[in-house]
Amino acid sequence: MKALIDTNVIVDVLQDREPWCAAGREVFLAVASRVIDGFITAKQAADIHYFSRKQFKNQDHVDTKARDVLAKLLTLFEVTDSLAEDCREALSLPNGDYEDALLIVNAQRAGMDCIVTRNPEHFAPCRIRVLSPEQLMAELRAG
Repeated sequence: MKALIDTNVIVDVLQDREPWCAAGREVFLAVASRVIDGFITAKQAADIHYFSRKQFKNQDHVDTKARDVLAKLLTLFEVTDSLAEDCREALSLPNGDYEDALLIVNAQRAGMDCIVTRNPEHFAPCRIRVLSPEQLMAELRAG
């Protein structure tokens, strides 16, 4: 199963945000054990770096720490590119959040089986399945 993992799931785990981090960790473990193929977009990689810099803002070597976080993530998750055509198509979706619309278009073009997010309601309309981390894990456990 190819799953595009939304930024909020990744940042929940990285920043240990309750109550969402436990379910996110399960998704990370499913990716690490190759039960699913986990993907992020190139744009998400930049966003995750930005959030990591904010997390470490009062510490020494902020950029080095943020880059280390991203380097580790890139060993776990595959990266799918966002194309210019994705950006244009996302503008046409009747979705209230352009970033989510861009993820929808990217996931559909890249042949993902699902998008994993803690905000499934933000991903309408979408031709592929949109699951919360809890829904994904329940599905995987059910076999």
